[in-house]
Amino acid sequence: MSNTKKTIRLFKPSFGKEEIKAIQKIFKKSWIGYGSEVKKFENAWSKYIGIKYSVGVTSCSAALHIALASKKFKKKKKVLIPAMTFTATAAAALYNDLEPIFVDINEYDLNMNFQDLKKKYTKDCVAVIPVHVGGQPCEMEKIVPWAKKKKLLVIEDCAHTAGGIYRGKMLGTWGDISCFSFEEKKMLTTGDGGMICTNNKNLAGKFRVLSFHGWNKDPWSRHKKSLSKKNLSEKHWYYQIKELGFKYNMNDLMATIGLVQLKKLNLFNLKRNNAMNKYLTEIKKCKIIKSYITTQYKNIAYWMFAVRLKKRDKLISFLKERGIATSVYWIPVPLHPLYKKFKSHIPRTKKIWKELVTLPLFTDIKPQEINYIIKNLKEFDKKYS
Repeated sequence: MSNTKKTIRLFKPSFGKEEIKAIQKIFKKSWIGYGSEVKKFENAWSKYIGIKYSVGVTSCSAALHIALASKKFKKKKKVLIPAMTFTATAAAALYNDLEPIFVDINEYDLNMNFQDLKKKYTKDCVAVIPVHVGGQPCEMEKIVPWAKKKKLLVIEDCAHTAGGIYRGKMLGTWGDISCFSFEEKKMLTTGDGGMICTNNKNLAGKFRVLSFHGWNKDPWSRHKKSLSKKNLSEKHWYYQIKELGFKYNMNDLMATIGLVQLKKLNLFNLKRNNAMNKYLTEIKKCKIIKSYITTQYKNIAYWMFAVRLKKRDKLISFLKERGIATSVYWIPVPLHPLYKKFKSHIPRTKKIWKELVTLPLFTDIKPQEINYIIKNLKEFDKKYS
């Protein structure tokens, strides 16, 4: 493989003729906004992960915002989140005038450390948001019972997973609320988009209202009534706004792509996991390069793969020169200027993030591409060990 003519991308969506046909079909309709395809996708998603209610939204960030907004917590109450996460997890707290409390991470999987979680808890805490980093499950069997005793709302941030099963239970069904991402790089994609899920009917109703301007009747529900000739006096145009909402709703164009992608999701997960297995097997042969996880679970859908080493920046330059894209996916949230005022004690996070490099992993990555990456990792390892 030439290191000048071709670059192995870090992430890449997987599309085929099926998605194109679905898009062409939806374009022939006069309705591509918030409509019947969204409802179909929501129902299909609920069935897939085994939950009662799902509401399609524009992003996982929107889902996290709505999740906290639905409870109307008092201002300045606290939300426990991992220090190593995408900024949207913390931003959801700020959007709702809440304070993020940053929990340190595990050395062995980058997820929220349960012991530090318990230490950081105070009576002002109202919610906890565990993030399944890279698809690796948090210790939900510990977090959920503890959170219930403390009367904390549990919001699963499932931006990195879709279809993973942990201890016989689908990730996204452990907490009170779960939030998924369908952004272009994720397990399946709708271009952008996300889903917020729950088994609580009242919460689901709030999600739907909040996702569309606070209207008590969404446009599609009102449009269906307008088609009925049984009652011509029906005021299908009428709706009420009883609370402030947002413009976070999914549309039919996104949903029609999602329906096709969902049918492929199990295959997508299998392909990524096979590539992940190859990485993990070969990385064990290196001396200074280690995997970001020490334990790989069965039935988990892995989205991302990263390695740890002291000479991180040297490796990034080394691989870039050879046409291999990399990234430092995480800059711990408390290190950003906006969040520095929220003082946090996160020694493991501060140590580990300086050693992390994200490597290419996506559904259609080829075996020869994985082999080429591993070959160069081993070359680097031999040179600098």
